[in-house]
Amino acid sequence: MRLLQRLFITVMVVGVFLFVTDQVRSQQWYPIKEGKLFGISGMALFDHCSNRTSYLVVHDNKKQNECRLALLTVEDKNQLRYFPLNWPQGIEPPIDLEAVTSIPGNLKSSFMALTSSGKIYHIQIDIPRTNVSVIKIFDLPNISKGSNFEGFSMQTMNDRILTVWAHRGENAQPAKIYWGLFDLTDYKFSQTTSTNLKVPCPENNVRHISDLKVDAAGILFISSASDPGDDGPFQSAAYVVGVFCIHNNEVVFRQNLEPVKIYKFESHKVEALEFLPGKSGGMVFVTDDENMGSSIFLNL
Repeated sequence: MRLLQRLFITVMVVGVFLFVTDQVRSQQWYPIKEGKLFGISGMALFDHCSNRTSYLVVHDNKKQNECRLALLTVEDKNQLRYFPLNWPQGIEPPIDLEAVTSIPGNLKSSFMALTSSGKIYHIQIDIPRTNVSVIKIFDLPNISKGSNFEGFSMQTMNDRILTVWAHRGENAQPAKIYWGLFDLTDYKFSQTTSTNLKVPCPENNVRHISDLKVDAAGILFISSASDPGDDGPFQSAAYVVGVFCIHNNEVVFRQNLEPVKIYKFESHKVEALEFLPGKSGGMVFVTDDENMGSSIFLNL
């Protein structure tokens, strides 16, 4: 119990620090691509060096010949390169990709991408030839009727893979955060459980969770967004909502009494977030602004 209390205090301190830091920094957004087909619904760190970082991004497109995956490279904080990746021939492309995560401890360039219906694609990116390989297609466990998933994250914890995902919720309906342990050898989930969550901001047309990520300390970050239609106006926020740990071989989630808001974004619909490692690390947010395309915000 004392361990959980210390972790809870750590979450609150980190949340307050980030919130205060955010208030003294101006928000600079950089456009990525224009148009509805290039909204970004999920992202995962692909590669990082001193002045260049690449992310695998996913699109929630649904038609056969529309792009599903791309590499987004950021150089010197504000130079962007977008490179679409071709879905492999002979495999039906996913419908409505909403999240993507790297696989901790796994081979480089290996990821899990999630659709809104709960279907998971284990994919491998071969960069020299920019090929995409599909290793396995499987489903989330115990999918409830009416689920609409946004957010999927994997993190190593006590040499095991903690996996967290969420049903987004909408307006009066809360989001539902799910978690469990994942075994990559047989693609099985164990110790799965869930909790509900509502956020205070945005207030209207709100999706309580539009993406999520768990950091190396087990802290859960989420984004929330207002989506009144393809032309906006949009609004988003980011929160610290709790911390995970493994205690007595059981996964424990210590949820904050109230979500701690660390960012508020006007005029953008954030649907993807990621961490940047290293001394110059920070948080990165990317949007699906529907008809206005996509933009990126780097807090570095």
